[in-house]
Amino acid sequence: MTVIDSVRLEQVRKTYGKGNGAVAALDGVSIGFRQGTFTAVMGPSGSGKSTFLHCAAGLDRPTAGSVQLDGVELTGLREKALTRLRRDKIGFIFQAFNLLPALTVAQNITLPLRLAGRHADKAALAEVVGRVGLDQRLRHRPAQLSGGQQQRVAIARALVTRPAVIFADEPTGALDTRTAREVLGLLRQSVSNGGQTIVMVTHDPVAASFADRVVFLADGRLVDELHRPTPETVAERMTHLGAWAGAA
Repeated sequence: MTVIDSVRLEQVRKTYGKGNGAVAALDGVSIGFRQGTFTAVMGPSGSGKSTFLHCAAGLDRPTAGSVQLDGVELTGLREKALTRLRRDKIGFIFQAFNLLPALTVAQNITLPLRLAGRHADKAALAEVVGRVGLDQRLRHRPAQLSGGQQQRVAIARALVTRPAVIFADEPTGALDTRTAREVLGLLRQSVSNGGQTIVMVTHDPVAASFADRVVFLADGRLVDELHRPTPETVAERMTHLGAWAGAA
């Protein structure tokens, strides 16, 4: 049986500026992310991590190359179709929780469904809410929650549409160590038990160790990857990225 990647990038380039001042933020990146996998993306500052995430998620258009999400080619889509695809097929989790303060927890979680004109399936909503441990907080507003609880709301909001892939950008960057581990455990559980696909940008070797695979960027190129990572092996690989970047 052929396995289709949830996300696939082929020879993706992203260049900013023109002529002698042009800078290649991504330089011919090719990689796939299979369904039901958890991948961490790491690299030094300026390595292209954010550009990679934005191109893979259809938030930014590559200068050249192909991006496919759930079998759909993104690069030729018009803006309206691209917006619809992001809404229906992608979940986002950011360092900033991006919750609407006037809405309750339940309303924040179901907001993507309402924007899409869809009703929340009560059983599916209850399952997601239970999974992230927010059963007793549905009527609360964000200001009444801890940082960890707010990030749990953001995770539930990303899961509730059953997206093809979740993109997470430094999702534990604003959390203390214990809370960060709890949140990462929830993401890991979403992959292991729920079959979710997650692509997470992080600078933290401990966060990366929750993933199945870590891929490393330097100067806009994929330079290494690591399977079954531990914090120690990730940190050790990161110490060599400066040498790769310097030689690129």
